[in-house]
Amino acid sequence: MKTNKTYFVYIMTNVSDNVLYIGVTNDLQRRIYEHKNKLVKGFSEKYNLSKLVYYESTANVESAIGGEKQLKNWRRQWKLDLIIAENPRFVDLNIN
Repeated sequence: MKTNKTYFVYIMTNVSDNVLYIGVTNDLQRRIYEHKNKLVKGFSEKYNLSKLVYYESTANVESAIGGEKQLKNWRRQWKLDLIIAENPRFVDLNIN
């Protein structure tokens, strides 16, 4: 039996919008909660990532992982352009 899952590629930033973090998850609400409450050790905790500024969804896990890898290889300005096209004011898109 095949289940219909949704996978997300997302970009988080800090309050000053100067650090970008790209991740992939199958539970965006849980993952954003983890970031905001500093339950994710390492980079996320160190740079106080607290704002979800971009996300996209897919039903295909390989597409999500591929999208994450692609974004991580982009130049910073390309990432900023992507965010600005969808969320020009860097509003927190937190869906909780």
